[in-house]
Amino acid sequence: MALRVVADFDLRKDVLPWLRAQRAALAAGAGAPGGGAGIFENNYESLRVLNVERNGNIIYTYKDNKGNVFFGLYDCQIRQNEHLYTFEKDLQVVSGSVNSERTLLAASLVQTTKEGRKNELQPGSKCLTLLVEIHPVNNVKVLKAVDSYIWVQFLYPHVDSHPLPENHLLLISEEKYIEQFHIQVIQEDGNKVVIKNSGHLPRERVAEDFVWAQWDMSEQRLYYIDLKKSRSILKCIQFYANENFNLMFEAPLDISLSDSGFKLVNFGCDDLQDQEKLSKYLTLCVFTNHTGSLCVCYSPKFDSWEQITYSVFYFHKGHSKTFTAALRSADSHVTQGITFLNLDYYVAVYLPGHFFHLLNIQHPDLICHSLFSTGNNEVIDMLPHSPLQSLSGSLVLDWSSGKLYRAFLNQSYLLEFLWNTRLDWEKIAVLHCVLSCGRDPQFLEAKIIHWVSENISTCHSFDLIQEFIIASSYWSIYPETSNWDKLLPYSSVLTWTTVHSFQGYWEKLNFHLEYVKYSKPPLHYNNSVVRREWHRLISEEKTGKRRSRVYVRNILDNAIKVISNLEARSLEPRLTPLFQEEDNPQRLLVGLMVSELKDHLLRHLQGVEKKKIEQMALDYVSKLLDLICQVLETSWRKHNLHPWVLHFDRQVSVAEFAVFHTMTRILEATNSLFLPLPPGFHTLHVILGVRCLPLHNLLHYIDNGVLLLTETAVTRLMEDLDNTEKNEKLKFSIIVRLPPLIGQKICRLWDHPMSSNIISRNHVKRLLQNYKKQPQSSRIDKSSFSIEFLPLNYFIETLTDLESSSQALYAFEGHDNVDATFVEEAALRHTMTLLGL
Repeated sequence: MALRVVADFDLRKDVLPWLRAQRAALAAGAGAPGGGAGIFENNYESLRVLNVERNGNIIYTYKDNKGNVFFGLYDCQIRQNEHLYTFEKDLQVVSGSVNSERTLLAASLVQTTKEGRKNELQPGSKCLTLLVEIHPVNNVKVLKAVDSYIWVQFLYPHVDSHPLPENHLLLISEEKYIEQFHIQVIQEDGNKVVIKNSGHLPRERVAEDFVWAQWDMSEQRLYYIDLKKSRSILKCIQFYANENFNLMFEAPLDISLSDSGFKLVNFGCDDLQDQEKLSKYLTLCVFTNHTGSLCVCYSPKFDSWEQITYSVFYFHKGHSKTFTAALRSADSHVTQGITFLNLDYYVAVYLPGHFFHLLNIQHPDLICHSLFSTGNNEVIDMLPHSPLQSLSGSLVLDWSSGKLYRAFLNQSYLLEFLWNTRLDWEKIAVLHCVLSCGRDPQFLEAKIIHWVSENISTCHSFDLIQEFIIASSYWSIYPETSNWDKLLPYSSVLTWTTVHSFQGYWEKLNFHLEYVKYSKPPLHYNNSVVRREWHRLISEEKTGKRRSRVYVRNILDNAIKVISNLEARSLEPRLTPLFQEEDNPQRLLVGLMVSELKDHLLRHLQGVEKKKIEQMALDYVSKLLDLICQVLETSWRKHNLHPWVLHFDRQVSVAEFAVFHTMTRILEATNSLFLPLPPGFHTLHVILGVRCLPLHNLLHYIDNGVLLLTETAVTRLMEDLDNTEKNEKLKFSIIVRLPPLIGQKICRLWDHPMSSNIISRNHVKRLLQNYKKQPQSSRIDKSSFSIEFLPLNYFIETLTDLESSSQALYAFEGHDNVDATFVEEAALRHTMTLLGL
């Protein structure tokens, strides 16, 4: 299944044995026969979870055989139970909460009918809201006695000092108002904690006239919706360590709640709702995460059994999406409503027995961002079919069973899905989903690279290698630098944008909202600057005109640091013969990308240490190169290639064809984004190309820039191949395509008439480049020439005169050590070859 749920807490396993042991001990002490174990057997069905506090502690309640109401707490840290308080009256618990020091218990209770059902609060009935001193058990104060239901929730502020001098308690009324009580406590007689001035507790109104409210226990936020002229206005209040609270924002929602009644989310167990009616009740919840995203998930009341509609409002992106899912058949019966689960970077939309929808909320603008599974399969059936409540931190509470789960994306299932799917949109969605899991990234990357190497040619809508390199590099940096969400590219199909660095959630969200509000064009970052600068440096290198040596040295130093990073990352020796040559062009490109990325970050990230930014730029470029190396290494290992494949005297194999194809696809992926390649990549690519391709295909690849001739590759070609007719044709075709400077070096390595011919042509071209015809004698001394052929004799004499000039000697000193005599001999040999003599 796409989700893996692990039970963090189970009432029957973590609480029930302790309660039985407590009962048995009490019964044994009272001398009851049989230890009293059977007493609780008749009453354990009343055991239920009441609330989950911010620190993870779980409050539960049950009734004994006498109708007494028991409150207990399960400490999730030490995994122990604690008795809080017992009301020796037959009451029905509505809500309960305990403060962080466990000195105060707030509870809301109502009377029950003789049949044991909840009192529907007929006129004259009372809902008691009580505040109990429980350290030790002492006074009980009545906060409210009203004819409407009340829910209670203690605040758990972020503070380092303990204990707190003042506690804050929220009271949420069915009459659609919320109050905050401020409760000061003092210590008496040692450790005894009592309420100070319990008769006059300060309180204030927080909200009123709302129809829906949700409590965020992790971040201590209250979301609620009120209706203004039939418009649904979402508001958010942030509570702080002191008694202050602020209205953070209010925003209209394009939904109708005018006839939806009253609904609370995450204020404890909603035992007042008739579970059979849940399937026709609207579902609404707010999800946030540490990156500054805020989503509102909404599903209206069901109008039919044929299809279900739900919407997601991406506040941090400024837009929303609405989905409609058809049920399996017209007679399908929906026993409960839609459940939305918060999975940090994703939201899962879940309807038991019908469908499971996984939505990417971090990047909803990704072309293909969601996964949708339907039918009665394992993806759906392995999730609980009872009503679920999504808490913070990927916690999911099943009220009916009393189990608290921690939900994760199931890496094993997603990897299997990746192998089996044939749809491009599912591949890109699952790829990002797997990479976002973040657990054991080296294991994940190895598995994904294996999949990439097997499916390079199966994606038609996007470049698989390109997408993997960009996405994996992004997710390797993102968890540690979440403030830089929009600073680095997360997909190869999108542009690069920037975002400022912020400290807290509200700053991040506010930036998102301001960005959407004013629709400012993003500050794009891409390698176009690197491309221009790299071409400029290469051009200067060819012409011998270099700018400041310090500038170039700094760029090459960046490349050295990246390569050192790569060597440190490599746990095993590399099989592929990379990083074995200088490859100055690629080193310049690596260093330039580090330099430009660092400058870009420094421009747009204020308040971040320069060393941290420099390290991030180095890590990011190192990661890019490492992924390329890993893809190639995987292909190399898969086909069991060895270094001797680089020798030209061996017969080519099918495995070499496969590796050459992989390298070509890597080159295509990096070229369009102008990403650097590991030094030595082009040399290896050319050598495999010479071995695998027919001559006409090889030359076509070279002429179209697919194969980039390097001095190392051509040198090996000239030294390893003999001068058969086929090899001569290959060598000559290669030499004439070399840049002049490299061509001059290579020609001297090939002792062949063709090489002499090329050297002669270059020599003549240099001599005649600025030649101006001068008057000279029409008579030629024939005795100085071995063959009497007037055009050649005249030409050689002209060259000799040019060589004799001091200017020519200065200009061409040290170039090939050739002269007019060498040119004459080369011309005669070439003529004889053409004439077949």
